[in-house]
Amino acid sequence: MFFYRIALLGSPLELLTYQSDIILAIGSEVTLSLSKRRMNGVVIEPCQKPAFKTQPIDEWTSYIYSERQIQSAKFIAEYYGCSLGEALNLFVPFQSVEAVAKSDYVHPDVNIVLSDMQSKALDFLRAHPISLLFGDTGAGKSEIYMRRMDDVVGEGKRALLLLPEISLTRQMERRFKNHFGETVVLWHSKMTPKQKAKTLEQIYNGSARIIVGPRSALFLPIEDLGLIVVDEEHDESYKSSSRPRYNARDMAVYIGNQYKIPVVLGSATPSLGSYAKYPFFRLRGGYYESKRHFVFEPSIEALTPSIDRSILDNTAAGHQGIVFIPTRANFKYTLCDSCGYHVECPFCSVGMSLHKNARALKCHYCNYTEVLPKVCPKCQSGALRTARLGTAEAVEHFAALSESLRVAQFDRDVITTQNKLINVLKSFNNKEIDLLVGTQMLSKGHDYHDITLAVVMGIDNLLSQSDYRAREKALSLLIQIAGRSGRKHDATVIVQSFNESFFRRYLEDYEQFLIDEMAIRQDRYPPSKKLARLLYAHKNGMKAKEAMEEAVATIHQMENVQVVGFGASAIEKIADKYRFQILLRSDKSTDLIRAIKHVKSPLCEIDMDPIEFT
Repeated sequence: MFFYRIALLGSPLELLTYQSDIILAIGSEVTLSLSKRRMNGVVIEPCQKPAFKTQPIDEWTSYIYSERQIQSAKFIAEYYGCSLGEALNLFVPFQSVEAVAKSDYVHPDVNIVLSDMQSKALDFLRAHPISLLFGDTGAGKSEIYMRRMDDVVGEGKRALLLLPEISLTRQMERRFKNHFGETVVLWHSKMTPKQKAKTLEQIYNGSARIIVGPRSALFLPIEDLGLIVVDEEHDESYKSSSRPRYNARDMAVYIGNQYKIPVVLGSATPSLGSYAKYPFFRLRGGYYESKRHFVFEPSIEALTPSIDRSILDNTAAGHQGIVFIPTRANFKYTLCDSCGYHVECPFCSVGMSLHKNARALKCHYCNYTEVLPKVCPKCQSGALRTARLGTAEAVEHFAALSESLRVAQFDRDVITTQNKLINVLKSFNNKEIDLLVGTQMLSKGHDYHDITLAVVMGIDNLLSQSDYRAREKALSLLIQIAGRSGRKHDATVIVQSFNESFFRRYLEDYEQFLIDEMAIRQDRYPPSKKLARLLYAHKNGMKAKEAMEEAVATIHQMENVQVVGFGASAIEKIADKYRFQILLRSDKSTDLIRAIKHVKSPLCEIDMDPIEFT
C-alpha cells in the first residue's frame, strides 16, 4: 500500500493523507471521498503510513498538474494566504502524453511593418526579460506585441496575451488572426463547455500558438510558453476580488522570473508600481496626427446646457461622441423627500440602486433585488427621490434632446453578453449610433473610429475617494477615456471637475505625474511599502470584532509590521455579514506573511497588495 498527501481542489482544507494500491505520479488528478462527498484532488507528495486510518483513492484521471503548476500554486497559497487546493483550482491540468494527438504546425509569414520608434521599442523588449511598454493611446503597442510574439512562435514556442476584460478578447482575436491565422485561440469564462473543450484540444495538441484571454488564461496548460504579454497592465481587473485574491499581472511577472519566460507589460497609463520596478520604453505619439482639446467645466456631476449643446453640435457635424458616468443604472441612491429615509439593502450597509426599466431597486454588492416602492417604506407618505446621475437616466435625457439623436447605453446592465458587446460596437463603428453613454467599460481599450467629442462626468468623485491611489486612478481613467477620442479627427474632451489645475498639469505628461506621485508615497505607501488587508466577517458582528481586536493585539507586539488602522469596514455589512478590517504595512512582504500566519483564523480573509478598502 502507498500513501500520499493530497490537495483537495477548491477546498480550504490543508493537505490530507490517502492510500493507494498503485504508485501514483506527483501531480496526478484523483477522485476520492470526504465525508460522503466525492471530490477531486491532486497528489502532492508521497508519505509514510500514518498512525490513523486512511481512506483509499477511488480513481485517477488522465490529467496531471505539472511541476511548474504545483510550484506556482504553492507560491499563491503562501503569498495570498489560501490553501494549496484553492490555489491549484485556478489551474487547468495537462493531459497525459498518451491522450494527446499532436498537430503539425507551420509558422505563417507575418508581415508587420513598424516605424523607427516602434522598432526601437521592439529591440528594447527583446533585450529585457521583464519590460514595460509605456506607450500613448494609439501609438501602436499591439503591432509591437505581435512582432515580439512572432519572435517566440518562430522559435517553436508559444505566446500568451492577457487582457483585463473578457469584452476585449474578441476584438483582439480578430487583429491577431489577421496575421497569425487559426493559430490564435481565445479563452475566457463566458465560453460554452463545448468551446472550452475545443480550445483545450488545440492547446493540448499544439495547434494553438497564441492564446488570448483575461486573467484566467494565465493558468492554462501551455507547454513551451515563450512569452507573456500583459496589456493594459494598470487595470484593476487583473486583481481577483475573491479567494485567492491574486493579481494576474504580478503572477505573470513571478512566472516569468521563475521559469525564464520574457514578460511584456503594456499601458498608456502604467501603474506606479510597474513604472518603479521594471525597465520601460517610452513610446510617444499616436498613429494619427489629430489633437485633443480639453475643456474643463467647474460643475458637480450634472447634465448641463453646455454639454447638451456640444453633443447636438457634434452630431449635426456628422461625428460621434461618448459620455462617461461613473454610476450605472438610473441613480446610485434613493431618498425620501419627506423624512429623508435612505433605502438600504437589508443584507448590506449600502444604498439600493434604482433600475427604472426593471422597476426595481438592486444591491450591487449582493444582488438582492426588490420591487420599487411607490411611497417611502418608512413614513408611507413621501416620494422616493434619487441622488447622483446614472447611465440609464442620462440616455433618456439625451434621447429627449433630439428625435434624430441615436443614443446607446454601454454598461454591465445592458452589455450582458459577448454578442451584445460585439453588436453595439459594430453598430457604433458603422455610424448607426451617434452617442455612447457608459461607465468604465468605455475606457477599456475598445477601438472607436470617429469620436470627436468625449464628456467625462463625476471624475471628482473618484479623486476624492479615501484611497491612497485616488489621484492615480482618476488621472489614468481620464487619460484612457480621452484616448478613445481623436483617433482620426481633432476632438474635444469636456471634463466636469473643480480640479482643473491638477488634471491639466499632467494630461500631457503622465510620466511626470508618476515621478511626483512616487515622491508623495515614499515611506508610506506602495511601491516603497507593502500592504496587506485582513477582513473579518461573520453574521454575529461581535465575533468578527473580537477576532479582529485579538489579531491587532498580537500584531502590535511584532517587529517590522505596522498596524495602519483597524475597525469596522467602510461598508460594514455585505450579504448579511458584519465586516471588520485591519490594514498592515511593512517594508517586506515576508514580514507581512509572518504576521498574518500568527493571526490567521477561519473568520479572516487575507488580501495581499489590496486595491479595495471598503
